[in-house]
Amino acid sequence: MPEVVPISTARTKPLDAQLIVALAAGEESTRLKAALAIGSNPEPGLLDALVARCAVEPDFYVRDMLTWALTRFPSQLTVPRLLAELRSERAQARSQALHTLSKIKDAGAWPAITQSLLRDADDEVARSAWRAAVALVPKGQEAALAEELAMQFGRGDPEVQLSLSRALVALGEEAIGPVLRKAMSSLVPTVQAHARATERLLREPEAGSEPALNAAKRRFVLGKDR
Repeated sequence: MPEVVPISTARTKPLDAQLIVALAAGEESTRLKAALAIGSNPEPGLLDALVARCAVEPDFYVRDMLTWALTRFPSQLTVPRLLAELRSERAQARSQALHTLSKIKDAGAWPAITQSLLRDADDEVARSAWRAAVALVPKGQEAALAEELAMQFGRGDPEVQLSLSRALVALGEEAIGPVLRKAMSSLVPTVQAHARATERLLREPEAGSEPALNAAKRRFVLGKDR
């Protein structure tokens, strides 16, 4: 049963109150339609309900629609509310706020993409932070971001590692070249393997699938990726 977050319906129109209730309905299709309706006619009074739902929504497709709905609001209303979510103790709240910020691409959100978020203990939060950082990094700071992201080489399962590789590659060869060379000479096998797989992804973008990333790592471990 989806978790329900209490949201005050005071000061909302009757239809708005119905949509808020629908966001917490048991049926995924009802929640999806509610998010679509709100995004199609974004009323400021519904913003808090959307943000709050992002923190607890269990269905991927509904979360995606919630993010879309949030992007339909003026960024001057949405961004401050999302930035506040980055301090939440709930991992999904932080992750979804970062994901939505990466879609809005408001440059003013960049200072909020902190080292603690980029290194968050929760993999989903960290992955969302990597994507948001790449989307928001100011021109000229790509190399510094690459150095920070490279600290995560070897982290997590193949899916997490692929996310990091994609984020690094998106920064461009000039920014990531030095950190790749350093990581490929690391004494830590998992760091070496991850860096080599990332380097291959840079040279061959079509190698970005998870099986291809794993194959690149296996070739390195076996000494065949020279």
